[in-house]
Amino acid sequence: MKPVVALVGRPNVGKSTLFNRLTRSRDALVADFPGLTRDRHYGEGRIGTRPFLVIDTGGFEPVAKDGIMHEMAKQTKQAVAEADVVIFMVDGRQGMTPHDKTITEFLRKSGRHVVLVVNKAEGMKYSAVTADFYELGLGDPMVISSAHGDGVQEMLENALDLVQKPEMPIEDESGSKERNIKIAIVGRPNVGKSTLVNALLGEERVIAFDMPGTTRDAIEIPFEREGKHYTLIDTAGIRRRGKVFEAIEKFSVVKTLQSISEANVVILLLDAQQDIAEQDAHIAGFILESGRALVVAINKWDGLSAGKRDEIRNDIERKLHFLTFAKFHFISALKSTGIGPMMQSVNAAYAAAMAKLPTPKLTRALEVAVEHQQPRRKGAVRPKMRYAHQGGQNPPIIVIHGNALEAISDSYKRYLEKHFRDSFSLTGTPLRIEFRTGKNPFDREKQAGRT
Repeated sequence: MKPVVALVGRPNVGKSTLFNRLTRSRDALVADFPGLTRDRHYGEGRIGTRPFLVIDTGGFEPVAKDGIMHEMAKQTKQAVAEADVVIFMVDGRQGMTPHDKTITEFLRKSGRHVVLVVNKAEGMKYSAVTADFYELGLGDPMVISSAHGDGVQEMLENALDLVQKPEMPIEDESGSKERNIKIAIVGRPNVGKSTLVNALLGEERVIAFDMPGTTRDAIEIPFEREGKHYTLIDTAGIRRRGKVFEAIEKFSVVKTLQSISEANVVILLLDAQQDIAEQDAHIAGFILESGRALVVAINKWDGLSAGKRDEIRNDIERKLHFLTFAKFHFISALKSTGIGPMMQSVNAAYAAAMAKLPTPKLTRALEVAVEHQQPRRKGAVRPKMRYAHQGGQNPPIIVIHGNALEAISDSYKRYLEKHFRDSFSLTGTPLRIEFRTGKNPFDREKQAGRT
């Protein structure tokens, strides 16, 4: 699982600035969940080859008794509970305050790894900016500028070193595990995730009770179905405000995001008896940005009138229009109907995500696409695509080489994506296309001729 980093500190010490910098390291992949965004933001970042989840919190005043500051303190305590390591940020220009001491006492009792970070240290000597903070007893402070990026990479690498163990070769010990398709079942609370797990396994392996939040942690369950091996991950759903039982809310968002990142294929489970919510779209967006293969299952479909079913179909097409690559299945987890076809789509999505695309066939498919429809000129320049090769799997990445490819429009890129999908049967997986423009060796001579 990806390590979870929480950013904690008083108001206005630079947490959000650091959060934006960390998440920009992977295209600002930010999950803004309704009901949580005011106080906790979840994002995904990467330093080199090391991915992580990061939580931005509101300003932390742990002794606040009521009002918005009390609510923000509660949210921050939740973030600390979810985290593997806490980056405790203080303001180097303002110096240490009584609130910094209070936060230190709380963090010490939390049992979490803590990295003390002095922000806003631009142009200041290390000894001068850190002197006050040694009194907190959290070891040597690290000095950064979240606004300019100074010291951020070293600080984050030190934080991850505290919690990130070397990868163990578990899969090498068992060939069957390596071939398992890892499936994450995600969705809002009470849509029937645990019931679907039980339907797949044919036994009561996971508690299924009609109250949001009865599944409290991600549970990994190996199973076999029709000769294929799977590992199924059941997660606690993401809760909406007003439907939260505080004692069982812990870890739900982080577990869901981690499970998506760990899976080969994600089953997004929706409830046919509830409207498609903004939260469903946010989860779907995170799956898409994470590059995971996807199957959408609409549960509790049985017993609905034909008119209601049409209404639900239209609602899905409108609100989840960006998931056209995925297969949609209408199921009843309770009655185990529709499960077989859904699992066939899981297998097909996994095969598409892991497909090997030979360079000659990719290049020929590219040529056919261009013969059928050339990219438009941009001014006097027409993009020229020369060849294509595969740049990765899960999701498939197609790299196209040529000249003036920066002039290719978004609409033409979508045309190419659809063409490659149709040519290689890439249903159920995101597909990423990258353009690499070759440098024209005569450009330098032209420039020289003008001078």
